[in-house]
Amino acid sequence: MRVLIAEDDRDALDLLDNALQHFGFEVTRATDGIEALAAIRSGQFQLVISDWEMPGMSGLELCREVRSCVSSSYTYFILLTARLGTLNLIEGLRAGADEFLTKPVDPEELEMRLNVAERILSLETRDLVIFSLAKLAEARDPETGAHLERIREYCRVLAHSLCESGRHSDLIDGMYVQMLYLTSPLHDIGKVGIPDSVLLKPGRLTPEEFEVMKQHAVIGGTTLSAAAEAHPRAKYLHMARDIAITHHEKFDGSGYPNGLRGNDIPLCGRIVALADVYDALTTARVYKPAYSHETAKSIILEGNGKHFDPEIVDAFLENESLFIEIRRQLGSETPEEKTLLQLN
Repeated sequence: MRVLIAEDDRDALDLLDNALQHFGFEVTRATDGIEALAAIRSGQFQLVISDWEMPGMSGLELCREVRSCVSSSYTYFILLTARLGTLNLIEGLRAGADEFLTKPVDPEELEMRLNVAERILSLETRDLVIFSLAKLAEARDPETGAHLERIREYCRVLAHSLCESGRHSDLIDGMYVQMLYLTSPLHDIGKVGIPDSVLLKPGRLTPEEFEVMKQHAVIGGTTLSAAAEAHPRAKYLHMARDIAITHHEKFDGSGYPNGLRGNDIPLCGRIVALADVYDALTTARVYKPAYSHETAKSIILEGNGKHFDPEIVDAFLENESLFIEIRRQLGSETPEEKTLLQLN
């Protein structure tokens, strides 16, 4: 497990680093709270050990920032302090600290606290549960193959590109990217409420049947909204709800179920919309063959500013090679593309 240490005292930092490596942890060091927060926002750390007193941003402020961040996984926060007394303990707990260690740190106590942290973090089986639920819904539609696996990979590529470019920097960071990867497979969870006669029809739907099919966005959104209301601190449920109910909205307002337009559509829904359409276009169905990447690209470009957010289309164009590679690895190339790959 990776551990981030935030400590401005070099001697104390060295002692902690040596002890943690001795216990088998992979250590990253930060010498102030601002540097530590930047590392945490990369989404790589679930375990943080921070000094209380640091320049720029204190450990208490760092802890508050961590708790306010959108994240796909829990960050276990251990606060180091020479402060004693109930008031300080309460202040630390209110900031969101999980554990306290008194300085100077006793190595045996440190190891014990780390063992507790590992046990708690190991209980976090959310990722597996969420993907299992998504696969359960997908099991009713066996023709989609590795659809969920491709969707979450496409979404991660798009979100990472937006993050790296600075677009939507107020919203997207490494943790946002991870949470989108986690929750995007739930986009069609509402299909569990669609009758087999519609969902499994071997051909194109009639207008009446399509109206029934469109209800899957409402069913999914309503179901996940109820879960989010029951667990308001579980921010991933809020993102999953937004994705389920908005991934068929269109940038020009012509989508469903609510006809949302532009930035009124949550960013996660706009990202999944492009990923979902790309996968639908490049995957064979009973009523259509799998289209090539170039054909899918041309259709997406036609929908630029109408169906799709132009910034997300730009991210798609910047990462075409990654989309092609994901299709190759997860098996949605056309027969012609497979032949070309074999020849090359």
